[in-house]
Amino acid sequence: MTDSINASRRRLLGATVASIGVMQLGFSGLVRAQSARATNAESSFGEIRQINAGTLDIGYAQAGPENGPPVILLHGWPYDIHAFAEVAPILASAGYRVIVPYLRGYGTTRFLSADTPRNGQQAVVAVDIIALMDALRIQKALIAGFDWGARTADIMAALWPERCKALVSVSGYLIGSQEANRAPLPPKAEFAWWYQFYFSTERGRAGYEANRREFSKLIWQTASPQWHFDDATFERSAQAFDNPDHVAVVIHNYRWRLGLVEGEPQYDALEKRLAAAPPITVPTITMEGDANGAPHPNPSAYAKKFTGKYRHVDVGGGIGHNLPQEAPKAFADAVMAVDRM
Repeated sequence: MTDSINASRRRLLGATVASIGVMQLGFSGLVRAQSARATNAESSFGEIRQINAGTLDIGYAQAGPENGPPVILLHGWPYDIHAFAEVAPILASAGYRVIVPYLRGYGTTRFLSADTPRNGQQAVVAVDIIALMDALRIQKALIAGFDWGARTADIMAALWPERCKALVSVSGYLIGSQEANRAPLPPKAEFAWWYQFYFSTERGRAGYEANRREFSKLIWQTASPQWHFDDATFERSAQAFDNPDHVAVVIHNYRWRLGLVEGEPQYDALEKRLAAAPPITVPTITMEGDANGAPHPNPSAYAKKFTGKYRHVDVGGGIGHNLPQEAPKAFADAVMAVDRM
């Protein structure tokens, strides 16, 4: 079934969110925290924590009570944890333990070894988050995300349903395969993926390296044409792209999708399972904004991939690709609703 939400959501909460954030976020000490190098851009999450998990030293924000039901929120490209800056206090005030990690190649997340490939294939990002759950001793969590984060959440729900209590996925079922990506698309659809082809060239890699802020701002503008974010909001997230591995991971991700580079052999079995487009059985809410300017499938194309309890939510009011940041209450409501399904 489809719910229509009229979102005057982007003007959401204002000073109320600020006060909730101060009163409710309730950060508690954990493994280790970043020093006061935290800037105003990071202040909405307070200290950024760090923990060794798998091949990474993962940076993440946490909000809410330590013993609350865990929710993991996953960002995409070219965004960062601040896509959930207003979602997190809403969920924290409802009693959830909210964990928002920087994906590999973003923010304070670092590779533990200089010898580890700067791999961006789809399976490895999901493996990272499973490793994070293990490190935090979280057996099962609500998983929610958009863009790369939605794909990662979908993969976790498909391959490790025992670790995923429920799922919120913006733009639905995003699991792909190199084989499927070999099929050409109609010209208009190919045009929407212009940056993927740009990244396939050395010129594109060098261009992104040299102009990552300008490039990312252009993606924000085209993917969310009705979202009038200010420079401070963009810069708060753009700092995450200064990560020394960011360009390598992003370029590998898009080249891997087109079969131009290999993944790591240890993930071949996972990719083979994903290439079969496995169904997702956990309770799921998929979401879509009415002004999403990024490539995305029609909800009717993926609804049958969700074989458990399922609902789709359309969010109106000019909401684009970065749905959690543009319509935070709608996204937080979906997380709480799927928990009750």
